[in-house]
Amino acid sequence: MSIDDAQVRTAAEAVTDPELARPLGELGMVRSVATRRRRAVVELALPVAEYPQVDELTRRVQAAVEPVEGVAEVAVETGVMSEEERARLRLLLRGEPVDGHEGHGHEGHGHGAPLGHEEGRPNRFMLPRSKTRVVGISSGKGGVGKSSVTVNLAVALARAGYEVGLLDADVYGFSVPKMLGVGTAPLIIDDLMVPPTAHGVRCLSMGFFVPDETPVIWRGPMLHKALEQFLVDAYWGEPDFLLVDMPPGTGDVALSLGQYLSKAEIYVVTTPQPAAQRVAQRSAYAARKLKLAVRGVVENMSWFTGDDGTRYELFGSGGGESLAADLGVPLLGQVPLMPAVREGGDEGVPVVVADPDGEAARAFGALATALVDLGPARVYRQELSVR
Repeated sequence: MSIDDAQVRTAAEAVTDPELARPLGELGMVRSVATRRRRAVVELALPVAEYPQVDELTRRVQAAVEPVEGVAEVAVETGVMSEEERARLRLLLRGEPVDGHEGHGHEGHGHGAPLGHEEGRPNRFMLPRSKTRVVGISSGKGGVGKSSVTVNLAVALARAGYEVGLLDADVYGFSVPKMLGVGTAPLIIDDLMVPPTAHGVRCLSMGFFVPDETPVIWRGPMLHKALEQFLVDAYWGEPDFLLVDMPPGTGDVALSLGQYLSKAEIYVVTTPQPAAQRVAQRSAYAARKLKLAVRGVVENMSWFTGDDGTRYELFGSGGGESLAADLGVPLLGQVPLMPAVREGGDEGVPVVVADPDGEAARAFGALATALVDLGPARVYRQELSVR
């Protein structure tokens, strides 16, 4: 029985690329299909020679083509895109016109649109009507476990079936790549960065570009430009959630994020003691001055559970509840103090993965559920109002 080449191509082009999360046909990655007797050969054009997850991509193509009538064997061959093919892919990912057609998924941006790349075209998640909820995780000071909360919340959302991105905007104190266990650098397609993925979360951080032992000693304009590149010169797609691990305090980075991510919702992390609550309050007030919606409070290190099941409130109690009341927002969750959370961050296996049934993982799961149930902020900044 002869094989229908068109059916083989259709099956291969429908496969979702694990790195770019879009169909191969849309990406232009199925270069050719050849069949002989009962053998089908699919040639893929990869954006770069050292393309991540090639084995997984090959497995997906084989699994998709094998059911085609008449196919008994599937071979997948790979090559590298030509400059022309790669340029087309770059335009597609940026949402620019390709072959006379508009790139995937962009809307007109008009007046008052968020920042885009050099021609002013915004990333999809930055548009006012995007489905993406931009969630800024903030704190008044360091040491309250903000990054641990951000990483585990991101993974909990991904494990609940949502598409999640995580931007490590803590430029001076970047720690997210290590805590998330990201093992590869961003993929570079010409001048476009594709954030790598770990535990279902797409992540971008200064940590990919600066050695751990090297301090970032930059003034405001350089920080501003770095964040612009992370937001504009990177392919994030249109995830359900983009979490932003914000730096402590109210400095230059917070100001830049307020400009770029005008639809961001801010959630403040604090610990139970009153001193931390007062400092965290300043971070929330700063967000409101930037006209960002403060939506909730997360209390971290709320208690320690001993071997006998007794809860010990090592840092006091009531700080999260008091801060939420002062801000007029809900206390979305309380996370216990547990060695497993710290160990997960050190080893690059977040506690929601390492111990999914444990007390801390359940707390992060409940926090993710509360965030989803809260729904997006209805009103962003006045500049985006319909006239």
